[in-house]
Amino acid sequence: MLYYLFDYLDKLDIPGMRMFKYISFRSAMSIILALLISTIIGRKIIDKLRVNQIGETVRDLGIEGQLSKKGIPTMGGLIIIISILTPVLLFARLGNVYIIVMIITTVWLGGIGFLDDYIKVFKKDKAGLSGKFKILGQTGLGLIVGLTLYLSPQVVMRENVEIRDKNVLTEVVHNSEMKSTKTTIPFLKNNNLDYSDLIPFMSNNQAATWIVFIIVTVFIITAVSNGSNLTDGLDGLVTGNAAVIGATLGILAYVSSHIKYAAYLNIMYIPGCEELSVFASAFIGATIGFLWYNAFPAQVFMGDTGSLTLGGVIAVFAIIIHKELLLPVLCGIFFVESLSVMIQVAYFKYTKKKYGVGKRVFKMTPLHHHFQKPGNAGIDALIQKPIQVIPESKIVVRFWLIGIILSVLTVATLKMR
Repeated sequence: MLYYLFDYLDKLDIPGMRMFKYISFRSAMSIILALLISTIIGRKIIDKLRVNQIGETVRDLGIEGQLSKKGIPTMGGLIIIISILTPVLLFARLGNVYIIVMIITTVWLGGIGFLDDYIKVFKKDKAGLSGKFKILGQTGLGLIVGLTLYLSPQVVMRENVEIRDKNVLTEVVHNSEMKSTKTTIPFLKNNNLDYSDLIPFMSNNQAATWIVFIIVTVFIITAVSNGSNLTDGLDGLVTGNAAVIGATLGILAYVSSHIKYAAYLNIMYIPGCEELSVFASAFIGATIGFLWYNAFPAQVFMGDTGSLTLGGVIAVFAIIIHKELLLPVLCGIFFVESLSVMIQVAYFKYTKKKYGVGKRVFKMTPLHHHFQKPGNAGIDALIQKPIQVIPESKIVVRFWLIGIILSVLTVATLKMR
């Protein structure tokens, strides 16, 4: 909103008003305000949650320090959501379709997560919101995002085209603006994939291609938001990784909106997506500020209100800038955590059917809990290492470091072809 106010004041030739034209200034203001909101107002929200006895329900998993988390305020994802939306509403251009989609995503998944936490806390139902309703909500968001990107005239891109002389790359140019279902493929030389390639028998049918794109969008949103939810098991684990991922996506959005940088990196140019830098800045500020209270030992948990929102925001952001195929690398922590659960469940069912007794691959899943169980705990698992329990804070920091490495690798893939 302030963007339009200062734009009006700039037209009146008032000195200093032009600053709001610069995406760098608005991004800086966004991250600062998000930090202030999450740390200052966050304290008041935590106190309110504590007064209303909105605390975490903890099952005894036989993990050191697990029971000490009982009663710690949950639903702290509200702090993250407020800290993201306030700077975005103030500093972003609200007429930008990408900002509108990101706001809808934040509110939509925040609502689903809030309902899940509400059922757990107030209805005393540990299962929370039924899984099928979560999937239905995530599918609904995927349809909204996919159809908006298909129907909105603002959503266009200019594909990167390589100019070669004797098979040597001499220049990268961008063709005219168009609707496109193409996306960036990591590591490969011919770095763009069109979703029409997945249906060669109907490759000339634009509607069919967009249907495939929408299906992929639904799958990615569901997978990443649920992966974030599964990862949220240790103090600060999701928050720290989300901040790093947000910074990476912000960089990718900015270079994708700058035609010279896009040409240098040989990626598609997406007009208008520079506004996502403001959103990414608010996202980073909100998560870092929340980490002030969520780092070990946590004073508040984000709950599904936060974890589903963070994962969904990351997924939709990547889809908008045509970088969704980079998510398995960028969100490698979420991916591995989800994969560990799927492997554990599949192997347990297989061995129980074959031998009559279910066996495990890991001592416990999601994967971060595997490192909290001693190797001699009497659990019949294929992987018993590490033998000694690793402290929670050390597990979290190591996962953060891995996340940073994966983020650097994600950016590097743009030139590693």
